Amino acid sequence: MASTKIIKVVLLGAFTLFLAVWLASGTYSRVFNTGSENVEALSVLPDDKDKDAFVGSETCQACHEDQFKQFSDTKHAKLADQKDWKDKVQGCESCHGPGKEHVEGGGDKTKIVSFKNKNSKEISETCLSCHAGKESHNNFRRGEHWRNNVGCTDCHTAHGPQYASFKPGSTTDIGQTTRENPTGATVAMLKQSEPQLCISCHSETKSQFKKPFHHKVLEGTMNCSDCHNAHGGFELKQAKLSVGTDAACVKCHTDKQGPFVFEHAPLKTEGCASCHTPHGSANPKLLKRPQVRQLCLECHSGITDQLSDGPTGGPHAQTSIRSQNCTVCHAMIHGSNASNVFFR
Repeated sequence: MASTKIIKVVLLGAFTLFLAVWLASGTYSRVFNTGSENVEALSVLPDDKDKDAFVGSETCQACHEDQFKQFSDTKHAKLADQKDWKDKVQGCESCHGPGKEHVEGGGDKTKIVSFKNKNSKEISETCLSCHAGKESHNNFRRGEHWRNNVGCTDCHTAHGPQYASFKPGSTTDIGQTTRENPTGATVAMLKQSEPQLCISCHSETKSQFKKPFHHKVLEGTMNCSDCHNAHGGFELKQAKLSVGTDAACVKCHTDKQGPFVFEHAPLKTEGCASCHTPHGSANPKLLKRPQVRQLCLECHSGITDQLSDGPTGGPHAQTSIRSQNCTVCHAMIHGSNASNVFFR
């Protein structure tokens, strides 16, 4: 018993020490490489000596007036109003580093952090120094965008979007929803409204959303981020939520979620995409095939030989129009609490 208590005390002490070191390391936000030397930008300013290295965003305005005006309306510029940000670096210098040497050098670009020559991963690391820790951003380094060198500033603008990007572009259907929400690009400081931004790279989805049956993304009723997490995730295609291949679908189509007493196997193994195309389809209900029976017979290929009474009879005879539509009888195809063959 005594040895067990000693082990517990040692483990508790080690954990406490680790926690103290981790909290202390959080004092410093990141190291800025200015070209001449490494300047540590402190998220918490401990003394006046460190504060002297920072000149404030108003000083930047003297030379960078256009950027300052654009920046002043963003959430980044309003961090000073946040109680938990009072003693932290704010404004331009929170990303570009201390500006005193840059100003004293007459605008010497080697004395300030410039992102023009940084690659997407270096830029993203700067953003993640503040935005990491949030659930929606935690998986960015394991996501498809990170692996394909798509950085934060490819979609977001730290200085705020230009007014021209607020207007719906050629990839957006000019419906009533779009007219009522012309400033969609202001959300999360995106460079454009979300559908336009995503389709600019994922161009194949534009044609899918133009098919007769589709999710209303281009019309402005939905956004890509309703189903996908652009910042990474564990699911296929970076689908949102963390459990189940169909989790992104059933958060809207709740009647298909279950749990059911009798589960339809494809729904639990492959998910909704085993039968439906999520972006758009030429078939009703976004089905992959024009007829329901075509989908069913891809898995239940021997059903007509096994259960029909000859070539012209039986409940599954394909000569009858009624029996050709499987869901006339098997109505609860997503799952049932009453029938193991998914009758109503």
